[in-house]
Amino acid sequence: MSYEKELAAAKKAVSLAARLSQEVQKSLLQSDVRSKSDKSPVTAADYGSQAVISHVLEKELHPEPLYLVAEENAEDLQKSGAEEFLESITKLVNNALPSDDSYANSSLSVEDVRKAIDHGRSQGGSNGRHWILDPVDGTRGFVKGEDYAVALALLVEGKVVLGAMACPKLENHKSSSSGCLFFATVGGGAYVQSLEGDSHPPQKVQVSNIENPEEATFVESSHKPIPIHSSIANKLGIKAPPLRIHSQVKYAALARGDAEIYLRFTLKEYRESIWNHAAGAIITTEAGGVVCDANGNPLDFSRGNHLEHKTGIVVSTQKLMPRILKAVRESMEEEKLLSETQLKL
Repeated sequence: MSYEKELAAAKKAVSLAARLSQEVQKSLLQSDVRSKSDKSPVTAADYGSQAVISHVLEKELHPEPLYLVAEENAEDLQKSGAEEFLESITKLVNNALPSDDSYANSSLSVEDVRKAIDHGRSQGGSNGRHWILDPVDGTRGFVKGEDYAVALALLVEGKVVLGAMACPKLENHKSSSSGCLFFATVGGGAYVQSLEGDSHPPQKVQVSNIENPEEATFVESSHKPIPIHSSIANKLGIKAPPLRIHSQVKYAALARGDAEIYLRFTLKEYRESIWNHAAGAIITTEAGGVVCDANGNPLDFSRGNHLEHKTGIVVSTQKLMPRILKAVRESMEEEKLLSETQLKL
């Protein structure tokens, strides 16, 4: 199946949401950043982007029902004192929607926007169709004026079959404009085009062909370094400093050959949300890369809102992956032995 209609809707929705987020980022003040009930940061762009994508998918794919697995919900927007914030989000959403005939005279009310945001309460799973969305992936980078992604994927019977991801701050190699839109469908390859919609047609992307891990480049978060990452890099003999990027933009960088290795090891109690990886994973895979857990197993997006693997995530090229997994296993064993030794002391 080609998923042409779904891909067109996804690209449209993500592009419109990216423009909304760009407008918010231009004028964002620290006082505009709120905390959700789990203490993580959230802005009008997170909610507005989700509402835009939800509304566009529902309109473009009607009468197909919309099941959306997404990071945000409207729970905090229904609390006392949030009325003005929700009104400002509604204004952003209406300004972002297209002005063509199919959207004309369809200004959304505050309640419409709240409902659109709350479409994101689907639990996913192995049956049916579910859209997977991170409306602003990398909110911490976003509030600093740095890179972030708007990431959308389609899950069909437990398999990710489509991904569209806007990277508004990522340099476009084929155009003087900033901002890229990456997209892929299963078996169809991965592509990138300008977010500006200029005259350059989409370009196919491929992962790097470097075979020597010593020549490879890590891509990792701009947060503090993870010790096991350094251990793995040392075992591989990597000399180049890491390319530091927030969010799923790391997947995009690897997909087009800017880097060769992306590792994500976190605290053992942390559970990875599927919206943090679904779009990036299919784009990288369709660009010729490999996305797996530390044991070499493919990521399973069919188990609900979270990935169930108990180890880290490893992303690289087919040529480099065997040596990377060997270094990962050795570093994990050393970390385990060190932990056991410390417990005995």
